[in-house]
Amino acid sequence: MSDDNKTNDISDGLDDSTIQFNLDRPALRFRVGRLIVTQSDGTRFERTIDLPHVRIGSAPNNDVTVFDGSVSRYHCELRHTDDGFLIRDLGSTNGTVVGGLRVKEALIQDEILIHLGRSNIRFVPGKEETRVDPSMDVRFGSLWGRSQGMREIFGILQKVAATDLTLTVQGETGTGKDLVARALHDASPRSDGPFVVFDAGAVASNLIESELFGHEKGAFTGATEQRQGAFERADGGTLFIDEIGELALELQPKLLRALEQREVQRVGGSKRIPVDVRVVCATNRSLVDEVKKGRFRDDLFFRISVVVLVLPPLRDRREDIQLLADAFLRSGTPPMSAAPDAVSVLQNYDWPGNVRELRNVIDTARAMCNAEVLHAKDLIFAHERDISVQKEGAMSLAGKTLETIERAAIAQTLAHFGGNRSAAARALGIAPSTLYLKLKKYGIG
Repeated sequence: MSDDNKTNDISDGLDDSTIQFNLDRPALRFRVGRLIVTQSDGTRFERTIDLPHVRIGSAPNNDVTVFDGSVSRYHCELRHTDDGFLIRDLGSTNGTVVGGLRVKEALIQDEILIHLGRSNIRFVPGKEETRVDPSMDVRFGSLWGRSQGMREIFGILQKVAATDLTLTVQGETGTGKDLVARALHDASPRSDGPFVVFDAGAVASNLIESELFGHEKGAFTGATEQRQGAFERADGGTLFIDEIGELALELQPKLLRALEQREVQRVGGSKRIPVDVRVVCATNRSLVDEVKKGRFRDDLFFRISVVVLVLPPLRDRREDIQLLADAFLRSGTPPMSAAPDAVSVLQNYDWPGNVRELRNVIDTARAMCNAEVLHAKDLIFAHERDISVQKEGAMSLAGKTLETIERAAIAQTLAHFGGNRSAAARALGIAPSTLYLKLKKYGIG
């Protein structure tokens, strides 16, 4: 047990297996446990831990709510690990006492009494293990896949959608991390609330704090009026923090406090503002490596890695390509289908831009093709390598509108640079702001 005020350094023991669900076995395994809660007024209730992580406190949106004024709003959390259950204090006022010792973090392997303020909880760890098996569905929101890996991911998403568990999605550019966040929000009880996207990689470093937490009028040069940050705008809903690995080290403690205390403080302000937000993070980096290199705080990593999903690249799930292509073709106007020669070309391409590139290739071909059936000759790729089926004939630009040709050029260039908008703008000879407006105009992801 640890009774100091510093989060234990966990980076030395980190490897990919500690946070990623092994797709060679049923996804998301964890032990169950039982909490017997006796509140300060003598009332008693029991809760079974049926998730890999539970948060305990007096606020009503905790997984376990203790109605006791001496218990902090977000008092502590319990998490399943391979070595037992880890209890962690969340900066509570009266502390978390385990076995008579006030702790910041402690590993529990046997039945023990936990004191939170004037209430106590007897924790009984279970010996049995529960698991989440692959879904029988081939779709979750806008995500499609019949491959084993994707159906395992769907199974996890269906399990955690109804909770407020923090989720981190890892994967290459274009694999659909943003679609996971949106689908999770839409399937959750928060679906009527706002869905706010904050891209840490697209905001200037000196503006990130203001964009996340807001600012008061006059807080800095140019702050001519009060402004809500992403956390406040997402109150009652979901905040999707994209490219969290890009977040500057000095800002990470403030994000950690917002996640643990569920409150924010605007730049230049003194008031703490409570927020009720479910957070989903995404990155194309290995956060394990970032922690080891000292570029990402281990305590923040611990906080956001409650559930971690790793989206496979499209080249590793080729059985999903036809399903995805059919879905994209059917969703347009008019609906289209793919001929066998087109399907063969699509399945034999390596898709360096992943699902985003597939979507752009399909959308470009739809715009350039006048038939109801898409053939191999209608497909245009940003990367022409590794196509084992030769396409007959070149697509003619004659008779195509300038907008159609421009859209195709932008989609191909963006895919060629792996979704990097700055690089695509330079290659196209236009300003990044102009490219952004054209992407919105043409609906290019």
